[in-house]
Amino acid sequence: MTETARLRGRQRELTELDALISRARTGHSGAVALSGEAGVGKTALLDHVATRATAHVRIERMAASESEMELAYAGLQQLCGPLMGSAEHLPAPQREAIEASFGMREASAPSPFLVGLALLGLLTEAAGDRALLCIVDDAQWLDEASARAVAFAARRLGVEGIVIVLAMRTVGEVFAGLPQLTVQGLGYDDSCELLRLAMPGGLDRRVRDQLIAESRGNPLALRELPRALSPAEIAGGFTLTSSMPLEHRIEQSLMVQLEPLSEPAHLLLLLAASDPTGDPELLWRASAALGLGHDAFDAAKDADALVIGARVGFRHPLVRSAVYRAASPEDRRRVHAALADVTSIDQDPDRRAWHRASATLRPDEKVAADLERSAVRARIRGGAAAAGAFLERAAELTPSPVDRGQRLIAAVEAKHDAGAPTAALHLLDTIHGLPLTALQEARVARLRARAGYALRRDSSGPQLLLAAAQGLEDLDPVLARDTYIEALAAAIYGGRLGDAEQVAAVSNAILEATAAEDSDSARDLILRGQALLAAKGQEAAIGTLRRAQQAFLEQVPDALELHWMWFASRAAQDLWDARALRALADRQVELARAAGVVTVLPIALSLLMLAQTVDGDMDAVEASCDEIDAIKSVTGHPLPPYGRLLLASYRGKEQEWERWSVEIRADAQARGEGYGLSAVNFSEAVLYNGLGRFAEAVVCASRELPYTHELNHAMRSLLELVEAASHTGERALAELAFEKLESVTRPVDTNWALAVLAMADAQVHEGDAAEALYRKAIERFERERIPIMVGRCCLLYGEELNRRGRQEQAREQLRRAYEVLSGCGLNGFAQRAAQELRVSGETLRVRARGSAAQLTDQELNVARLAREGLTNRDIGARLFISSHTAEYHMRKVFTKLGIKRRTELRTALAELDQPVPGGGGV
Repeated sequence: MTETARLRGRQRELTELDALISRARTGHSGAVALSGEAGVGKTALLDHVATRATAHVRIERMAASESEMELAYAGLQQLCGPLMGSAEHLPAPQREAIEASFGMREASAPSPFLVGLALLGLLTEAAGDRALLCIVDDAQWLDEASARAVAFAARRLGVEGIVIVLAMRTVGEVFAGLPQLTVQGLGYDDSCELLRLAMPGGLDRRVRDQLIAESRGNPLALRELPRALSPAEIAGGFTLTSSMPLEHRIEQSLMVQLEPLSEPAHLLLLLAASDPTGDPELLWRASAALGLGHDAFDAAKDADALVIGARVGFRHPLVRSAVYRAASPEDRRRVHAALADVTSIDQDPDRRAWHRASATLRPDEKVAADLERSAVRARIRGGAAAAGAFLERAAELTPSPVDRGQRLIAAVEAKHDAGAPTAALHLLDTIHGLPLTALQEARVARLRARAGYALRRDSSGPQLLLAAAQGLEDLDPVLARDTYIEALAAAIYGGRLGDAEQVAAVSNAILEATAAEDSDSARDLILRGQALLAAKGQEAAIGTLRRAQQAFLEQVPDALELHWMWFASRAAQDLWDARALRALADRQVELARAAGVVTVLPIALSLLMLAQTVDGDMDAVEASCDEIDAIKSVTGHPLPPYGRLLLASYRGKEQEWERWSVEIRADAQARGEGYGLSAVNFSEAVLYNGLGRFAEAVVCASRELPYTHELNHAMRSLLELVEAASHTGERALAELAFEKLESVTRPVDTNWALAVLAMADAQVHEGDAAEALYRKAIERFERERIPIMVGRCCLLYGEELNRRGRQEQAREQLRRAYEVLSGCGLNGFAQRAAQELRVSGETLRVRARGSAAQLTDQELNVARLAREGLTNRDIGARLFISSHTAEYHMRKVFTKLGIKRRTELRTALAELDQPVPGGGGV
């Protein structure tokens, strides 16, 4: 059949794909998920597009295989094989990650995001000065680790001149965010023409129309289904039953055409279908082991089924699946056994183990042990899903019921870690009835609780996790502690929207379990400290929480500690310990980046943003927000945009704050997360206090009064309420808020806490007493290096002096307030200081906004990081784009800002965030 016939009715798809490649030749990049049912013509489209690509376009192509879906990074290894010569040009962490994922070096589990960045880097290097077309056919068969790496790279393309085309039957969750191009069945006229070419002898019109209806315009079905019909069936109109899925009907028609082949030829096709590597040498060796000669190869090629060149393939992917599905179980075991025998145990032990398992019918400990070792290697390479598959099959082949239970438990753990709680729960059901030790029973209970909570996030989670922790207490104390902290986190997650009795039950159980301990372990201390805080309040917990903080700061962290540190950072906030907050936030981000644990990094960056806010560095806060957004865009991490919300409030951007607050409030209500409501109320109070709209600040800050025992944002809202109520003349409310604030700051007795208390106390006093308290607060804030509070204190002090008619002294405080607040980026408060200066008789002149407003969001993201001193390569790693794309955006930034050096960025970008004071000539 001619190429024209094969591509009939595909002009729309060809035009879109050609346009992508044309843009790539001008330096732009793009990706598309090309989807359509089996046989609809995706491969023909890809063949044609690749043929039409000019000599200026490099082409890298691969086809994924269903039989390799359980082998971690198998698809990526096939894709990157020709590109690894450029790996030396990658940053060391990326190079080490991708080499570890391929088993080329001994290393801990690589971050999937570093692997994705490495793939992007390899593709960028391969493109060089010309365009690169990267084609992945049958992408639905990619193993999970490879699929996520490819999707990661596809989403981060910029201006590298790369086009990635992913052909698949349906677009799964991993590729859902990519631009999509759906290949539909042919229309009636094109279907008629294709049938005419396939059956030149002519068809009865009713038979023809029935074939078109049953095939739904599927080109392969239109070509292949008629060949499966006898002349009598065609003449009489008896076609294949339409109740059979189209894909299976096409496969059946293909097998009908292969029926005349000899048994050796059929066995050869099955051998090729069972080996996804497409290695001709492997096929020759395995065929020799099965006694298959040249006649079998000739027959398979003459039947237009097998294509042997640099790689072994089939004329259509459905031929492979049809051959494999039609084979008898006995024949499948024969060919897998042959493939296992000729696969190198040194170079490819995992694929060899998988073939041996597929060739094994009865339990076999040696085969099961090989699979278990493969699971360990898969774990090291970061393939939790692959480890789960290896372990599940190992369990099936394990003769001993005791060992089978152990392997099933390990398989469940791997599936849970791979983010498949439904599969984990299903596998847990198969453990029932096996002889388990008490420890194994306890681990099963823990796994069931964790998987159930991951699925439902309901109130049963904390109870089940608590029961699992208690069951582990005498069997595995370390695992018990890990489960206790998960139970406590699940219980307190809801805050005011959660179950207070449940929080108390979990906390008291932890206190009872740790009552006799005097451990210096950071994890043990933070567990007991947080339980004391939840069950008995701040004063009871202070000593233990301080010891926990110190332990986290002094002890050498391990991998597990990374997941505990958010409790430690939370304690630093509750204890008003600025030094510990900075240190722990920096430590957690550093550990998350070094370990490549990007799933933890958004939380770590959120804590870092709090430290950056304390330091008065709103530019750094914004850069952290940019990084969180970049991570969320490729991981789907559910973290709400708390950083954007607080940043908008401090900068006095009401419309922007409103947009984020609506999103966060709805999300908090839907998920039952009281923390989100506190964050909205606190940030709203900050916003309106900065804008001088104190009555509105009173309303939102007052909402937190019943929840100040929860500390955190609720506790910090008290200071905002004191300020707002003092300005509206609601003295009784201001004094009530001060008393509550005193109750949570006085016991802590740190400089930060005492400075906050003095600042609030000054506002409920007048005259000389108020002045003394303001000076005391400012001195303590300066000692703790908290400039935003120095600026706010100076503003309040200046307002007090203005009210008392002491304009000269007021101007001194207000000038400093304006300088500090505008320098920190607290534009709402800076504007308030400028207005108060005007009242005192002084005018400020502020530069108008400059051309920085022309920058796109991504250009701003790149510029902010460059302003912080990062190189293009560092910027690319932070924002998950290539260094080439970062360089491109920097060129655009320089052009739009009219600057020539990075040292000019700080001044140029500052124009965006300058407050615009209202009134007069201020």
